[in-house]
Amino acid sequence: MKANFKKHTLEFKRPSGTSRGVLKKKETYFLILVKEGKKGIGECGLLKGLSIDDRPDYEIKLQWVCDNIDLGFKKLYDECLEFPSIQIGIETAFKSLKSTDPFQIFPSNFSHGKASIEINGLVWMGDKNFMKTQIAEKLKQGFGCVKMKIGAIDFETEIDLLKSIRKNFGPEEIELRVDANGAFNFHDALEKLKTLSDLQLHSIEQPIMQGLWEKMAHLCEKSPLPIALDEELIGIFSEEKKKQLLQTIKPHYIILKPSFIGGFEGSDSWILEAQKLGIGWWITSALESNVGLNAISQYTFTKNSTLPQGLGTGSLYKNNIPSPLEVNNGKIKYNPMIDWDFNV
Repeated sequence: MKANFKKHTLEFKRPSGTSRGVLKKKETYFLILVKEGKKGIGECGLLKGLSIDDRPDYEIKLQWVCDNIDLGFKKLYDECLEFPSIQIGIETAFKSLKSTDPFQIFPSNFSHGKASIEINGLVWMGDKNFMKTQIAEKLKQGFGCVKMKIGAIDFETEIDLLKSIRKNFGPEEIELRVDANGAFNFHDALEKLKTLSDLQLHSIEQPIMQGLWEKMAHLCEKSPLPIALDEELIGIFSEEKKKQLLQTIKPHYIILKPSFIGGFEGSDSWILEAQKLGIGWWITSALESNVGLNAISQYTFTKNSTLPQGLGTGSLYKNNIPSPLEVNNGKIKYNPMIDWDFNV
């Protein structure tokens, strides 16, 4: 078996704002395996500034994986514990190599084009008019669930935007989620959560910055609005630490980004611990190209969640990998009539 990796820089169609700044480009890596004329492809979805494995030795580790590919999946996966985005690349590439079609990672009714997955429409941060335009677009596109990133502009303006949606669409028509990306200050976070809860939102992701377990536990206990942990899961590797985090904080939901938490095996272990404690969950892509989004979407379908998932990021880029993934009426679907064009 031979292996190599290729770097690919994805370019946003329009700059996308988060509470950590504006994204214009996003680097990703493809791990490519070749054995007896067959090819396996996996994406290592690194996100600079957020991934725990955003380290100077990232490409050195990737090269090590390629040089030692004959160690096999399990050994390579375990050796990359501190590089979760490489772990998912390894997982996907080996599954891809074994498959009769390199893009059928988890064959199912979804990957065969017979079923779809409900997803949320994502509204990026920006000025009031920009956010308002995006909200109108998502509603027009048929999304039944809209997720709005908050925390970059002033709170009152964000509340006004949410009120304007609720004025026209009740909670039975549109499910609203917000993502603070850790932007709230603990001292006034509870007050903000109470204000948000009046708008009958589904949940809020990561109201305060990660790592403040006791403070987050206090908010989860007191908040009238369900809290979902997102960044909080990043960098938690051991099963014991996962249990400890969930038992301490007791969130209402956890959000799984496979590229940040050790791929599909890592996601499975979080789901297992969450279910033991009655904690809900959903799965979200982390700005991967369509290669990674495809693998994550196929995996998500096999988990049989009834909640809208966060898999709508494929249309953000000018130079994404052309794929059979399509989003219509708030759902992502795999169209087998469309071919992949992986030419990286």
